[in-house]
Amino acid sequence: MRAPSSALTRGLTLAAGLTLVLTACSSGGGGGGSGSGQGASAGLTSCSTQGKADTCNSGATKPGGTFTYTLEKNIQQWNVQDSNGNTFENAEALEVVLPQVFVPQPDLGVALNTDLVTSATQTKTSPQTIVYKINPKASWNDGTPITADDFIYYWRTNDGKDCPPPPASDASQTKGCLPESTAGYDRIKSVTGSDGGKTVTVVMAKPFSDWKQLFGGGYPLYPAHVAEKVSGAKAGDAAHMTAAQMTQGWQYFQKTPPTKYATAGPYKMQDWTDNDHATFVPDPKWWGAAKPSLQRLIFKVITDATQEPTALRNNEVQSIYPQPEVDLVNQIKSIPNVTYTIGNGLDWEHFDLNLHNPVIGKYKALRQAMFTAISVKDIVAKTVGQFDPQVKQLGNHNFVPGQAGYQDLVTGTGQGSGDLAKAKKYLTDAKFTGVGTALKTPDGKAVGPFNCRYTTGNQIRQSECQILQSDLANLGIKVTIKPIGAADLGTVLTSHQYDIIVFAWIASPFPNANAQQTWTTGGGGNYGGYSNATVDKLISQAVGETDATKAANLLNQADKIMTDDAYVLPLYQKPTFLAVQTRFVNVRDNATNVGPPYNTAQWGLKK
Repeated sequence: MRAPSSALTRGLTLAAGLTLVLTACSSGGGGGGSGSGQGASAGLTSCSTQGKADTCNSGATKPGGTFTYTLEKNIQQWNVQDSNGNTFENAEALEVVLPQVFVPQPDLGVALNTDLVTSATQTKTSPQTIVYKINPKASWNDGTPITADDFIYYWRTNDGKDCPPPPASDASQTKGCLPESTAGYDRIKSVTGSDGGKTVTVVMAKPFSDWKQLFGGGYPLYPAHVAEKVSGAKAGDAAHMTAAQMTQGWQYFQKTPPTKYATAGPYKMQDWTDNDHATFVPDPKWWGAAKPSLQRLIFKVITDATQEPTALRNNEVQSIYPQPEVDLVNQIKSIPNVTYTIGNGLDWEHFDLNLHNPVIGKYKALRQAMFTAISVKDIVAKTVGQFDPQVKQLGNHNFVPGQAGYQDLVTGTGQGSGDLAKAKKYLTDAKFTGVGTALKTPDGKAVGPFNCRYTTGNQIRQSECQILQSDLANLGIKVTIKPIGAADLGTVLTSHQYDIIVFAWIASPFPNANAQQTWTTGGGGNYGGYSNATVDKLISQAVGETDATKAANLLNQADKIMTDDAYVLPLYQKPTFLAVQTRFVNVRDNATNVGPPYNTAQWGLKK
């Protein structure tokens, strides 16, 4: 999973036949003008019934034009496979220039990227075997063919064994690879090439239900030949790279923007100006079926969401994808010649507790009391409910409403109810003192003060921390609110610089792989240090269960235990909001971990 516009997760799977219905895709009445020109204001009209999400705002394009899309955070680390680089904005920028096998779609399923591979087929079940046929035309833009070597490099840097994570003593993380998830890659027995490297055969040591997540699902391939060159490894021999050589390649992709190495997308990145913008131009070496029609594509960094409507109105940008707030939505509605979409997908907001904190980690009753004292209904009413009245408390850690596996396993426990009497009873039963005044542990230690952290400039999350602050004060817990710099969320999470934090996961369509990353002991997205042996076992069984219904049942068994352990409190399925000038087509919401830039080759001026 990806931490939202901030931190991400790898995964959802064959349960990807499940589609969620986006709520709306609107179109303004006027056409042809810019965002600051004359025309009718945008109006909300339906374009999101099941089956239409993938074609919303479709149209033929004409050559030319510059399209500027907005990134809400700066990119400080360019390896999106790395735990510290696993951010939504990073994924959006890199998917323009780097290839992946299966791509998450707006209907929350996945589609095979036939520009990269002509087929990807499970040919055997025992042992599970997947065969990829690489497109004969597929090559990096320096002329190097894309081959099995690129798949082997991907596997070995992400399996958690061949390039093991840095030891805890290596604070600078200079010795090894730190993938955001090893899910699936840790189950591979072998990856081999044939047909001149254009056929890739993957044999699994253990079954993997979400095999379509491998080598993609929002996490693209990096060029193995570049890693081999910078590390001094033998060209074309990723299978024999040492851990030290793989670490060098891994770190190169961390610190190096894709202006400086071979890429393989419809565009190439021409320029990256830190904390300002990326400029993309059509890549003349692109072999794919869809040829870009835009003259230039720009991703503009605007970290203050309140400035995005102004930039759109002034034609400084032609599209924004902010985390919606009521004032922002109302401003967009008044801008002429703009389409906008309010959608729901795989994004979900949550409070996380840091179990590395000795008091929070030790006392389950304290965590249960904290989550019970919080009123999610109040949070929704004062934030996203103001512009989307359909939002309600989310009752699951692995599925969202509309997915076949969804069961509400949270609200029945009272967590998120704001039931102060029940919350206090948890504490008094566990022999806490000072309940409601100055809370102390059973052995007399002060509880708190705790900090609640959110990303700077996000008014909704600031409000969520403020409501939590008020709710926990009723238990005698003092909370200070401490914002995080716009680009620092990943660092704060991986270095555990929080007691309570609010953000959103942006999931891929692979729930089992997501769960392994986020909830298992030592998982790449398990930032708060949660560990439960039974949960680990159930998730491991789900990851290896190829029957989607049985896998979902296993995840829900794990979810019940996780809910009782009170580590993460799901708040709500997070609304998405995309606004686009009406003169551009094929730009549409994709409420998965890849976002709207999943199809930039098709973006363009309306013909």
